[in-house]
Amino acid sequence: MSQEPTERQGGRPGAGTREYRIGELAATAGVPVRTLRYYQERKLLPPPRREGRIGLYSEDHLARLRMIGNLLDRGHTLEGIRELLAAWEQGRDIGTVLGVEKAVTTPWSNEVPVTMTLDELAALFPGEVGPDAVERAVALGHVEVDGDRVTHWSRRQLDATVTLVRAGVPLDAVLAAGQELQRSMDDLAGMFVRLITTHVVGRLDEAADDRHLGALTETIARLRPGAQVTVEAGFARAMDRQVRAAIDELLGRLATP
Repeated sequence: MSQEPTERQGGRPGAGTREYRIGELAATAGVPVRTLRYYQERKLLPPPRREGRIGLYSEDHLARLRMIGNLLDRGHTLEGIRELLAAWEQGRDIGTVLGVEKAVTTPWSNEVPVTMTLDELAALFPGEVGPDAVERAVALGHVEVDGDRVTHWSRRQLDATVTLVRAGVPLDAVLAAGQELQRSMDDLAGMFVRLITTHVVGRLDEAADDRHLGALTETIARLRPGAQVTVEAGFARAMDRQVRAAIDELLGRLATP
């Protein structure tokens, strides 16, 4: 079958507009025919115009296929793409909708990873980096090992760990504390996520136009530093209380005959 697109002829509206049979559209878009059919089944692609038993697809279908491909490359799921396209078809600007999606899903961490050899890592913690310690650090998500290279997810956290170990805290104890801290951070993050999804993202259902969606994007962006500041300030205050209590206990023991 020829892969050249068909042109609508005659005096009908849209005369001269390029149209494609399903094989032609798939070839032009660079996707398999079965993928195109699957998109139709998932309501990602509108049905073609019918002429008897022949389905004819327009340039709009081609543009839609290319948009789907771009969104997939950006990491969107097909269900997420379907929802975005549905919002677009309801008259919303897809750029605004994508702005909300980006505000919600952009990583909250700006940590800079650091990569070194296993020997360089061992030199940071003399006598404490053995196979068991590395395996535990991998299991906790602190490092990834690729051959003789190891990547720590955060230079700041690595520096803090080095400081603690050089102050006399065993590396194994630091890893154990890190595991407990991660559990607490997961609980805290879960609480913030519930607050945001319930009271902010939940308003997506109420966002009737692009103006409201734009405002929602700005609100979510403002929440990011606010949540981090809340955690940092709360932790600093808790540290003040705990340090004072520890010092009072130490002074009390020293004062006891």
